[in-house]
Amino acid sequence: MPDVRVRIAPSPTGPLHLGTARTALFNYLFARHTGGTFIFRLEDTDQARSTEAYELDILEGLHWLGIRWDEGPGIGDEPERGSYGPYRQMQRLERYTEAATRLLAEDKAYYCYCTPEELDAERKRQEAARETPRYNGRCAQLTQADRAVFEVEGRTPVVRFRIPANRTIAFDDIVRGHVEIDTNVLGGDLVIVRSDGTPLYHFTVAVDDAAMAISHVIRGEDHLSNTPKHILLFEAMGSAVPQFAHLPLILNPDRTKMSKRKSQTAVADYRAQGFIPEAFVNYLALLGWSTGTEEEVLSLAELVERFELATVNRAGAVFDRDRLEWLNGQWIRRLSADDLIDRLRPFIEAELAAGRIDWLPTDEEMRALLSVVQERLPTLSAVGDLIDFLFVKNLEPDPALIVPKRWDAATTAAALTAARQTIADVGRVSWEADEIEPPLRLLVEERGWKAGELFMAIRVAITGRPVSPPLFDTMVALGYERTLARLDRAIERLGAQAVPTR
Repeated sequence: MPDVRVRIAPSPTGPLHLGTARTALFNYLFARHTGGTFIFRLEDTDQARSTEAYELDILEGLHWLGIRWDEGPGIGDEPERGSYGPYRQMQRLERYTEAATRLLAEDKAYYCYCTPEELDAERKRQEAARETPRYNGRCAQLTQADRAVFEVEGRTPVVRFRIPANRTIAFDDIVRGHVEIDTNVLGGDLVIVRSDGTPLYHFTVAVDDAAMAISHVIRGEDHLSNTPKHILLFEAMGSAVPQFAHLPLILNPDRTKMSKRKSQTAVADYRAQGFIPEAFVNYLALLGWSTGTEEEVLSLAELVERFELATVNRAGAVFDRDRLEWLNGQWIRRLSADDLIDRLRPFIEAELAAGRIDWLPTDEEMRALLSVVQERLPTLSAVGDLIDFLFVKNLEPDPALIVPKRWDAATTAAALTAARQTIADVGRVSWEADEIEPPLRLLVEERGWKAGELFMAIRVAITGRPVSPPLFDTMVALGYERTLARLDRAIERLGAQAVPTR
């Protein structure tokens, strides 16, 4: 597909949103799959809400996901790339002024002097009359004399683009198929330049898409109703109309629209919780698209190879966090030992800073634990719950948790005393999971206990919790001396002697 040029154009008025990231990814996949060009530009004309911090969050978030643009602003010390720049709208204001001036000269736009109060009064009248709210065209045919009167009154005009009445705008959407929208539902003539001279979204996006030769506009379904306005602007400017593809919305599990007010939508939050970019990109790609097979674990390169815009679903895509965690776990299992240790380190440092562990494990200590934790991590941040008990000096387990449901404190203390001696007999030299388990199971059989009850008591005694990685692997990770010391402390807390005998 020759001359494919697609873009992502976020506004830096908030952190990188899940929906924006998914849209960026689909544009990127389409560009890479077709050998086209992927463009990034910042729609930063909302100066009241735009911040450098949000801009940096968006740029870094896309880079974290592995999404690189062929043209766009630089990040950090990187220079801007591309011959269609600048790629920040505030640096393109002259172009919008030129385009507006041309539309005014061709009577495709006009100056509107209506005040906010007059517009509000007209809107209320229309609502009372049960009419569709729309601009009534009061200033559409002003003479020079009319304008002069308004200007003497001190009114500063906006610029409105003429929306033709009684016309059907039709286009073939790559995702949604044939779409027809009547111009009478568009709200009347469109404000494209504010009274202070700054351009509005619908105008800037059309001017920029035309100037940057965008061939395909791939964006969320919530922009579908805007498309007729943009098509009319393209036509008025004498520019080619790009093809459109409107992606399904991302929905909450209850099928309501995902929003920052009721959902976790910032990509940075998922990153902070220990989701890794390979999994996050993989999951975003499957929100509204599939390979047509049962395969789900796909690298970015595999996604590029298989992605087809025409097979994107029309129905809303439900965001399933459990599925994301499952996929994240699959990708964590694929990481090499060194890579996983590097990625876990910030989360373990956070455990130390929060006081949940007493010292920072070395890389070698971490490497010894990977066989215990790697298969059980849904996210990197979950590492604390799996290993924190290993790196505390004084563990004080709750006696109530140590005692199984069918035992009392005395029975539990006696059982732990016997188990302690059995474990001690294994010795340092044979301290491996497959050496510890058989004698403990033999002890259970000889005493007529249930293995689950004894093993639960041991687990709580040495970890402080009823749930942990596999018991015998946990004991190996804890070490011979520390395992015995913690059993001694648990027995003591249950009221038994500190040094038990057979």
